[in-house]
Amino acid sequence: MNLSKSFIAMFLVAIVASLTHSARAQTDADKTLSPYFQVQGDPSVDRLPLKDTSVDVAISGVIADVRVRQTYRNEGTRAINATYVFPASTRAAVYGMQMRIRDEIITARIKEREAAKEEFEKAKQEGKSASLLEQDRPNVFTMNLANIMPQDQIVIELRYTELLIPTDGIYEFVYPTVVGPRYRSPSDNEDAGKPKYTSGNQPASTLDISVRVSAGLPIRELACPSHQIAPEWKSPATAQLSLNAPDAFQGNRDFILKYRLSGDQINSGLLLFQGEDENFFLYMAQPPLTVKPEEIPPREYIFVVDVSGSMSGFPLDTAKGLLQELIANLRPTDYFNVVLFSGDSTVLSEQPLQANLENTVRAMDLIDQQRGSGGTELLEAMKRAMNLPHESGVSRSLVLVTDGYISAEKEAFDYIRDNLGQANIFSFGIGSSVNRYLIEGVAKAGMGEPFVITNEAEATATAAKFREYIQNPLLTNVQVKANGFDVYDVHPKALPDMFARRPIIVFGKWRGPVQGTFELTGTTGLGAYSSSLDVSTVLPDEGNRAIRYLWARSRIAELSDYGSSNINDDQVKEITGLGLKYNLLTQYTSFIAVREKIVNSNGDASDVNQAVPIPLGVSDMAVGSEPGLIAMIMLAAIIAAFGLIRRLFTLTPALNIVTK
Repeated sequence: MNLSKSFIAMFLVAIVASLTHSARAQTDADKTLSPYFQVQGDPSVDRLPLKDTSVDVAISGVIADVRVRQTYRNEGTRAINATYVFPASTRAAVYGMQMRIRDEIITARIKEREAAKEEFEKAKQEGKSASLLEQDRPNVFTMNLANIMPQDQIVIELRYTELLIPTDGIYEFVYPTVVGPRYRSPSDNEDAGKPKYTSGNQPASTLDISVRVSAGLPIRELACPSHQIAPEWKSPATAQLSLNAPDAFQGNRDFILKYRLSGDQINSGLLLFQGEDENFFLYMAQPPLTVKPEEIPPREYIFVVDVSGSMSGFPLDTAKGLLQELIANLRPTDYFNVVLFSGDSTVLSEQPLQANLENTVRAMDLIDQQRGSGGTELLEAMKRAMNLPHESGVSRSLVLVTDGYISAEKEAFDYIRDNLGQANIFSFGIGSSVNRYLIEGVAKAGMGEPFVITNEAEATATAAKFREYIQNPLLTNVQVKANGFDVYDVHPKALPDMFARRPIIVFGKWRGPVQGTFELTGTTGLGAYSSSLDVSTVLPDEGNRAIRYLWARSRIAELSDYGSSNINDDQVKEITGLGLKYNLLTQYTSFIAVREKIVNSNGDASDVNQAVPIPLGVSDMAVGSEPGLIAMIMLAAIIAAFGLIRRLFTLTPALNIVTK
């Protein structure tokens, strides 16, 4: 057998490359997992196991109000400190926390973040039991506990609320339980520390979840793909459910509840909450389940396509295919246009083009000429697209296609929010390392859903889903007006069109008597549309208290641009003021609870790291997928490979290795 040096080298490089690729694929996947439960320290010293998690969920209309109780016990012999991180939706508004130690309940107070942290550290040093709840990111919350004495049982109660926005007509509530092993680079200081996992998938704590769904409209479908449930129907629109007994110990996967509402027409609903100082409302218009072709108004799509240097290759080729597919599926009554941008912008036509064969070929010719070059000026391209002439009675949508490597993100978000009444805005990200902050920020500012393609294998399916999402506008020129009902501080300021796959939702405050009407107007393919809802038929309900927190959270999201660090002093001041006024956890306000009793006079406490169960379906081997172990495996493979080379070159001539 003849073997050449080059063949051996290629073989060994392939082995190492394969190992490297597998490790990188694993770690890249781990990076995308949700935040994790975390208690810091050494589990061999002391233990603070989670004993029980109880979750009560009340879904009213499109609002989920959640109460979480978690029970821990210091089963060691020393005082300990602990930290854990819990995940939630980016729409979650955390508005309450209590700490119970034995028979004593301490209700947390909201304070400015630095002041709360100082108070916590002081209590910790003084030997007092204390807890501190902080927001790391819009969906990552960290709890610190200090001076938990031996055999102390700690019960932490958290209250939060979130808005449920349907996707493809399906409402989904998710309660995260555990997360998978994740890679962290040595330079990554965010959420310092890593979770420690037990062998096997069986958690040691119990999980009890109870959910009441009061949808306001008949519930067509109700399903829980993650757990077995036993629903009890109180009415066609109301269901009560809980976990079956066998699942009480199965807290090793997220709890997922999905439901769909019935209805063949546009349905409007109103929720009212009357507070001591302020009153709040939430208005929602729900699209029908099915839309007839004749109900769809004429459509105009302006494709705003990034052709800068970073889009060269796969991103631009994919963008071309996407546009070809979308334009080819337009109807003869539809219009379209194309705006290409890099350092400057180029427009296909100064007037809307009818979706016929001649104009489609013209668009494809322009797109095919692009090779990807230059910088990226998104804001000017968006303004140019928005200011193109617009056919009356036509549903106009701007489809942004980019990898997101641009500046002026905040300015783009502001411009989109201020012009939602002029056009719908959709974002489509293409590239192996898409700027998700921009893509998701554009989608949220445009009250839509982000779509991302990171490789060629995803292109066809994601493009088809995107086309289905945007191709059925139901109501254009949408207006929601309160007549005879005094409303103010209404969000959003402008509304997009109603699509078959997303409702219209409006928050605000009201004062005076509960009277008058909400009027929804717009244009369908059959002509003018109008519906009216009598406010006097709706009673304020204490159960709708969550609206006040959702209103404030919505305003905070606008001010902070979904977690941007580019926030000026006035915005920081307003966000802080909203957090303090509405008792909300924000990046500038925290919850602090201190037990005014010295329980650990010497202030000596140990940090602990409590092991958590591996998520269902994940092998124990995944726990080793961290930088140190991966490096060891790769090093061992390289050493073995070079050992093999040495042996091959020192073997007898029977191998007949050819050298030159």
